[in-house]
Amino acid sequence: MAHPRISSKLPPDIDPTKAPIAFGRRALPKLNEELEDPDLLTRQRALMSLCDLVHDPENAYQAVSLGFLDNLKKLLLDEDQTVRQKTTEVLYIMATHNVGRYNFIKHKVIPALAQLLNDPVDICRWNMHYGLKLMSELTTGAIEIVESGLIPSLVLKLRTENEEIQKLLLETLSGCLRVEAFEALATGAVGILKEMLNHISVEIRSKAAEALMAISVPLEGKNMVFQEGVFPDLVCLLNDDDADVRANAAGALMNAAVTTQGKYAAINAAAIETLLPLIHDEKSKVRLYSIKALTMLAEAPEGRKTLLCHVEEFQERMKDPSEAVRRAATIAVEVITWKP
Repeated sequence: MAHPRISSKLPPDIDPTKAPIAFGRRALPKLNEELEDPDLLTRQRALMSLCDLVHDPENAYQAVSLGFLDNLKKLLLDEDQTVRQKTTEVLYIMATHNVGRYNFIKHKVIPALAQLLNDPVDICRWNMHYGLKLMSELTTGAIEIVESGLIPSLVLKLRTENEEIQKLLLETLSGCLRVEAFEALATGAVGILKEMLNHISVEIRSKAAEALMAISVPLEGKNMVFQEGVFPDLVCLLNDDDADVRANAAGALMNAAVTTQGKYAAINAAAIETLLPLIHDEKSKVRLYSIKALTMLAEAPEGRKTLLCHVEEFQERMKDPSEAVRRAATIAVEVITWKP
């Protein structure tokens, strides 16, 4: 099935000619002045030139020092869609550098970017969400997104955004949920993520399972996963053809099955029978999370009874090439063979 793609190509009536770059140290100061120019074409050309320049971290550092971020924040609300598109592009390029990410927080760029959550132009929103995704990869960036009060809006946008932006939203939320999950839980994130586990897109299924793995770390998240009846959906994903989907589904089961009710919900959904073949999966991440999930289920008497017949399989994994898998298999054998 074909899906519409978000195009970064400029409208045909826009002159793509970049602004002439001044020589040496005068280059960036001149562009900064042009960003404030009342002439639309001058602002557009300055932004196009800036997009090229800030790929260099030294130029990004100088741009921050010259106060570009304040001018760029103002341009986010420009009436011209090309100005907004190129402004968000400059900002996400800057977010690929440490100096950019640090100053995004210092200059409150994240709340300014969030003003485009409802922008009518797809590419403007995509650029904005890509910038947020880059920031969420750092703990300090994820904290800033949470403290800016954006989580409820990002969760609700999962239901209305197009597929390409949904992928970015899921990645951003996964990073933020590792920092704080309560706002997302209060906004109904678990129910929305459950729906996305059955999405036609492999990437969205994988990222939704990854977000569920993050949101089920706190007790409140584990309880919500149980209440929403997500366990059968996660078990179903263990048979997915994509290794990342299998790994993230096993990881979500691993976290959600810590509680007693979670263990029995997983066991009743046939998690043990479905997870067992995955401890021999070709991908180490799948093997690791599957072994850890089964270790959780072995803490229930019914789970231990079933897994006692498979101890030799776990012992085989104690010779796994991956040290993490070997360690997990050793712990699993100890739990399965434990006697009161």
